[in-house]
Amino acid sequence: MDSGGKQLTFQLMLAVGTAVIGSLQFGYNTGVINAPQATIEAFYNATWIDRYQEPIPKNSLITLWSVSVSMFSVGGMFGSFSVGLFVNRFGRRNSMLMANILAFIAAALMGFSKMCASWEMLIIGRFVVGLYSGLSTGFVPMYVGEVAPTAMRGALGTLHQLGIVIGILVAQVFGIEAIMGNSTLWPFLLGFTFIPAVLQCVLLPFCPESPRYLLINCNEESKAKSVLKKLRGTNDVSADMQEMKEESRQMMREKRVTIPELFRSPLYRQPIIIAIMLQLSQQLSGINAVFYYSTRIFEKAGVEQPVYATIGTGVVNVAFTVVSLFVVERAGRRSLHLLGLLGMAISAILMTIALSLLEQLSWMSYVTIVAIFAFVAFFEIGPGPIPWFIVAELFSQGPRPSAFAVSGFCNWTANFIVGMGFQYVEELCGPYVFIIFTVLLIFFFIFTFFKVPETKGRTFDDIAAGFRAGLDKPSPEELNSLGADSQL
Repeated sequence: MDSGGKQLTFQLMLAVGTAVIGSLQFGYNTGVINAPQATIEAFYNATWIDRYQEPIPKNSLITLWSVSVSMFSVGGMFGSFSVGLFVNRFGRRNSMLMANILAFIAAALMGFSKMCASWEMLIIGRFVVGLYSGLSTGFVPMYVGEVAPTAMRGALGTLHQLGIVIGILVAQVFGIEAIMGNSTLWPFLLGFTFIPAVLQCVLLPFCPESPRYLLINCNEESKAKSVLKKLRGTNDVSADMQEMKEESRQMMREKRVTIPELFRSPLYRQPIIIAIMLQLSQQLSGINAVFYYSTRIFEKAGVEQPVYATIGTGVVNVAFTVVSLFVVERAGRRSLHLLGLLGMAISAILMTIALSLLEQLSWMSYVTIVAIFAFVAFFEIGPGPIPWFIVAELFSQGPRPSAFAVSGFCNWTANFIVGMGFQYVEELCGPYVFIIFTVLLIFFFIFTFFKVPETKGRTFDDIAAGFRAGLDKPSPEELNSLGADSQL
């Protein structure tokens, strides 16, 4: 395959495919807790009876389950904030390799939790695998973006999102009672992360370090050139080397921007607020309420085989992620995000109406399924992939690492809030719980419409000019950091 004169070589496919195993792990551990909920709750009850000689109180069970779900997000918060500590010291490839230690620890804790009659081990395991996933959400896109040719960077970069949704689907299939979602095999379901971790550890030594890291961070020009020749399948890599050298010179000129400076400087404040709001629109849209609790929602809707309906959401998720790969470079980021938010809001209203009328009209269960499928489809058209695209485009090299750290932290924090609070809110609101998400979706739609610029096909300078308008003489360093000369 050739794209813009750049060949998709075996070495490049190996590097990208091996890295995306981390994305698949993230998706798997997002979806794995959903299908076996009743089975794991039965384990909690049995353990409680063994310890206290009485059944577990309902509120204690809700709390334990909510903590089990949301500790994944707590780990993700710490992991996403720690990406910079690893990648600049150990390199991109070695950081991914080291992170698998966490996957092995998590697999052991969750896999042996039943044998040890300890829900504490399961919860700690969820935290550790969240830590791994938070690191992976930084490592994988960074590594893939740096080994990919410029002409293919967008297409290969979206494989991170595709790996996530495939991981969710695999978890949903494995969670079927006849496979591993039963009282005997559920520890293997949670401990399955061990297998992809082994696979990635075996393959990573055969993958090259990022040539950008070798040149810019290690000043090893000859090694970077050798790696590029293998990745590109050609001896003529002068254009790539020139691009990396220019990036290196730009980084030397550019001021490194700290997280406090993002909020103190009038020049960075607007783009960082936009970046945060886009991440919040992704997580507070209610999508993880569906991913974490869809089996439970389908049960309440009267679906006879809720696990299979949950798998259907996974199939829709994958299908529309593939659609978004082809659409995102043709349509604008802003317009797709607006379409996704509006579609999700309408789907949430339809879901609420269907769930509230179930007792009077049994056929509303089918409407619920359609509404949830539409909800997931619109998510993958807009709020799923788009926020990361725009955040990367709002900032140049100087402020970008800090902006990604803040954005990632906000994303995982919102993920935690939904995972921890949804069951409690659902107990209070019943079928009207998705009205809350509808209100949030409409708010994010209005914010996006008035505040988010279109970034497709625009240079960093052009985007920065929009933010500079009306500001009182920002410093030359700030202008240089936000308005780089690179092309999108």
